[in-house]
Amino acid sequence: LVQVVESGGGTVQTGGSLRLSCTVSGLTVGSYAMGWFRQGLGKERQGVSCITGTSGSTYYAASAQGRFTISRDNGKNTLYLQMNSLKPEDTAMYYCAAGTGCYLNSNVGLVAGLQYSGQGTQVTVSS
Repeated sequence: LVQVVESGGGTVQTGGSLRLSCTVSGLTVGSYAMGWFRQGLGKERQGVSCITGTSGSTYYAASAQGRFTISRDNGKNTLYLQMNSLKPEDTAMYYCAAGTGCYLNSNVGLVAGLQYSGQGTQVTVSS
């Protein structure tokens, strides 16, 4: 049984930082493409960042580039998303995802071949 559990969300002011964590059981994070996507209220799902399973190459949506950093700890089987310089438009539910690869061009930052995701953690950025 695969379980994906996100944590670390909260409410911060504009310019603040948060670190999201994704603890996974039942699969090895280093063997899957892992990533984060978000969905704001009434908005479409948006890829944020993705890291490939083998090489560990990282990809970011334009909105996340330069502000967010994706990483993983294979020993803890955990994925992270460090978010700095947060903006009100970053407000959304953030989900951790595991799949077969990372989109490279259109939809960059989104996990391809989504296989597993969690229940999400809410991030709210106040102005």
